[in-house]
Amino acid sequence: MNPDLQRTLVLLKPDAVQRGLMGRIISRFEDVGIKIVGAKMILASEELASAHYGDLDVRRGAAVKKQVVDMITKIGPVMALVLEGIEVVEQVRMMVGSTEPKSALPGTIRGDFAHISFKYADKKGIGIKNLIHASGNLEEAIIEVSLWFREDELHSYRSVHDTHILE
Repeated sequence: MNPDLQRTLVLLKPDAVQRGLMGRIISRFEDVGIKIVGAKMILASEELASAHYGDLDVRRGAAVKKQVVDMITKIGPVMALVLEGIEVVEQVRMMVGSTEPKSALPGTIRGDFAHISFKYADKKGIGIKNLIHASGNLEEAIIEVSLWFREDELHSYRSVHDTHILE
């Protein structure tokens, strides 16, 4: 792999899957030249979801972690993706938008497709339905990619965009 390339994990959460937004969201990444090098639909186990959300209970409380784990394990499947590109972690985070959908800017995935607030989710006792997870930084991306994908599930290939960004 080219040393200038990064990989990041993106999860299209059950609310994105149920609303039929997978194709529209994936197209946004492909439109800017981000390459999909891994993809699979999975009903996440509680063990996987709990490992993925790591110290969320320490940062936001055990009840919040339970809500998020329940949402990702009990509502329906997740579409897990590994995306590759130059500074892709930061680019994907910008494209996804603020974690709280009502605060996400128009033009971002959450800003265009979701509107729920933390206040509403807390009032209902549910995990925030914000459609998508994207690794927060490169170190997190490396850990998360290895948590969700085996190395033999990731694929390197040359795309038309590679001639523009890598040569």
